[in-house]
Amino acid sequence: MLAVADVELVVRPGEFFTLLGPSGSGKTTLLRLIAGFERPDAGRIELGGRDVTRVPPYDRDVNTVFQDYALFPHMTVAQNIEYGLRVRRVPKPERREKVGQALEMVRLPGLGGRKPAQLSGGQRQRVALARALVNQPQVLLLDEPLGALDLKLRQEMQLELLRVQREAGITFIYVTHDQEEALTMSDRIAVLSKGSIEQIGEPLEVYERPRTAFVAGFIGVSNLIERDGRRITVRPEKITLLEDGQQEPSDTRVESGQIRDVIYAGVLTRYVVDLDAGGELVVSQQNAEAPVLSHDARGSRVRIAWRADQAFTIGPSQGEEKQ
Repeated sequence: MLAVADVELVVRPGEFFTLLGPSGSGKTTLLRLIAGFERPDAGRIELGGRDVTRVPPYDRDVNTVFQDYALFPHMTVAQNIEYGLRVRRVPKPERREKVGQALEMVRLPGLGGRKPAQLSGGQRQRVALARALVNQPQVLLLDEPLGALDLKLRQEMQLELLRVQREAGITFIYVTHDQEEALTMSDRIAVLSKGSIEQIGEPLEVYERPRTAFVAGFIGVSNLIERDGRRITVRPEKITLLEDGQQEPSDTRVESGQIRDVIYAGVLTRYVVDLDAGGELVVSQQNAEAPVLSHDARGSRVRIAWRADQAFTIGPSQGEEKQ
């Protein structure tokens, strides 16, 4: 069984590039191939124009940050960060200077004397990041580094990682299964499924114009319906619930249906609508004031509308093509 197949991509210098996909999609395998922990059966891997396909991990100008931090518990924060510099026999004064700079970059000045056990999860992740950056690698590989953090801290660390990447100017290749994380942080995203790339593009492009059914369903709410022999997708927030007697613009598609469910989610309310023409759509409405319809709206007849340019025809996913 192939873990990844026919994968071809180019990551630009200084880019925050994300490999996004569910478990088993091949994203971590692809990262391990880049790091040199695995060798491809075919094809090649180039780093800055240099073929490193058969080059061992220690001789590639890359570093990796893992989800479990992999810090040495018996060493201090400073000793953890300078470990790679010591291996390279960097002089002690230069090591101290670089460790201090790395701690400043990850906003942990003055904590060099602590042990990892004395730090919070977020602080340990920053130390792991500082250790990976102190050697100034050409590429930094990050394998779901925020997966062990709680939601609020994970969101804070997303912004911190983005800031550090911009300041360091180093290429980041980031692995995650979290769609929001990928959309928040990335310059470009490669969406993977079953070992193949479904789509590569900027976050706006991947979200607003998904090319396959898998991308449409994996990133955000799917909203796939069959119309006139085509499969089309339209995002929930692009759909409007029309009020009684409300006239729609000429370039708007209108369909009627019945509300099956109402989900109140604080800042917005989601309405699941069974369409008379077949299929269902989820409609999201911001709760700027009161929800458009209450929970009592279940079973109500409604008309919904979206502009023609807000719906896209999509093709089969890579997995469907292979079947």
